[in-house]
Amino acid sequence: MLSYRHGFHAGNHADVLKHMMLTQLLQLLTRKDKPLVFVDTHAGAGSYSLEAGFATSNAEFSDGIGKLWQRADLPSPLAGYVAQVRAVNPDGVLRCYPGSPQLAFALLRPQDRLRLYELHSTESRVLEEHFAHAGRRVTIIAEDGLAGMRAVLPPPSRRALVLIDPSYEMTSDYRAVVAAMREGLHRFATGTYAVWYPLLARREAVQLPAQLERLAGSDWLHAALQVKVPAADGFGLHGSGMFVFNPPWKLAEAMQAALPVLTKALAQDEHARFDLNFRES
Repeated sequence: MLSYRHGFHAGNHADVLKHMMLTQLLQLLTRKDKPLVFVDTHAGAGSYSLEAGFATSNAEFSDGIGKLWQRADLPSPLAGYVAQVRAVNPDGVLRCYPGSPQLAFALLRPQDRLRLYELHSTESRVLEEHFAHAGRRVTIIAEDGLAGMRAVLPPPSRRALVLIDPSYEMTSDYRAVVAAMREGLHRFATGTYAVWYPLLARREAVQLPAQLERLAGSDWLHAALQVKVPAADGFGLHGSGMFVFNPPWKLAEAMQAALPVLTKALAQDEHARFDLNFRES
């Protein structure tokens, strides 16, 4: 939705889950020498100030990355993610939060490529400015990523990680994600796809994981983090999930180590919990 600005939510509990898993996916997938293409369907601005602008209105990061920032006792998957956030805050003060494009750029290698889609005109201009120095490694496309990802699948290297994370402000987003995944798997069945979704008291949000599981077949991982009890009025985000198609080896093991610690760290009440399910071929 063109009114959506991710800066309001930068670094919140949903970002922590999404970006911790993204960091782990990139670290695992780059263990092979063959080039990797990273596709981000809703790239946003690339990086967000936590001291000014949108992020200061609700300071959602204080219940997200703020809970992990000073910790030195985190398991490897969480420590690796926090290290990437610290890298963009070299003075040791949490001033800036890296979005998924920045995390991917930092973790990918010279032979890898980024294809970043962002439809919002202001966000896409900021994204272009952010990566003005990146050269040919990064391509920014100001269009709908769910439609645009067709053009890059399958990549020449036959290796790709596709991150799908629309705002889900419109119920049609849920249908669009399922349709895009169906076509993506038809075009490139062996690619790795990571679909983020919100935990909301909305029928479409509840049904989405089961729909994705039916598409996935025999090789998938599903992680969900609930940080508080759902609101009585049905409004508000009480958690989020990531559904990964064709997860790399060792991802399940990493999530088994990270999710219990993350749940305890980000819990907002006694109803905090996580779910982890996976199926391997």
